[in-house]
Amino acid sequence: MSDDVTKETVDNQASTTTTEEPSDNGSFSHAELLEKLAQAESQAADYKDQWLRAAADYKNYKRRTETERAELLRSASGGVILKLLPVLDDFERAIANIPPEVAETPWWGGTQLIAQKLRTILESEGVTPIAALDADFDPNLHEAVIYEDAPGQEGKVVAELQKGYKLRDRVLRPTMVKVGKG
Repeated sequence: MSDDVTKETVDNQASTTTTEEPSDNGSFSHAELLEKLAQAESQAADYKDQWLRAAADYKNYKRRTETERAELLRSASGGVILKLLPVLDDFERAIANIPPEVAETPWWGGTQLIAQKLRTILESEGVTPIAALDADFDPNLHEAVIYEDAPGQEGKVVAELQKGYKLRDRVLRPTMVKVGKG
């Protein structure tokens, strides 16, 4: 008879598993505890998934803002560098056209050092001149302002009129060139 009573007790406890209330003696049944555990595990998995998504979103946001900030700095420095290029052009024209009597003075040597410092600063910022002379004409790098008859040099740059520059991989100012046509 004790087996019948035990079986009846278990059946009664199983029938009460759908309620959230503890049984009469103040404790939850085994089935109720398993259900609550399953709910808690499901909720914990949801929270973990949300946390992982939030962490990934934050990481992506941080990377994106760092990239945007770096691009903004490059763009800002590009504007300043673009304004300095005419100064460099003027130095190079002055160096190319210096009279012999002035070329021997210490003053002119100092002036050349200033031009060299300017070139060094620009190079340290990632500015490089665009090679043009005797290269194939590339509209992405060169700006053709004159086409000249040049047998055997069809589509080649035959003269550089104004030097062009790149800032890392971006063209700051295209090279103004004279292009040969056959």
